[in-house]
Amino acid sequence: MMLQQSIELSWQKLGLQPDFMTGRIEPDLAQAKVMIDVASQLADAAIPQLDDADRRTVQNSIRDLKVNYVQRVGAQS
Repeated sequence: MMLQQSIELSWQKLGLQPDFMTGRIEPDLAQAKVMIDVASQLADAAIPQLDDADRRTVQNSIRDLKVNYVQRVGAQS
């Protein structure tokens, strides 16, 4: 559950999903990086306990977050 929440917050902080409290898009790349790092660490701890399908889903989600973060940071430069 914590992993899923971290992933969802990462998407919100990237500005790709509305904030669940305000309903507004409010990107904050510094907070997005922290949340992606947290999600990545939680994923590392959870992956050994997941079946193959869930493992792939988590790994793909973390990869997608990282790719989108790099794209967003690159767009600001």
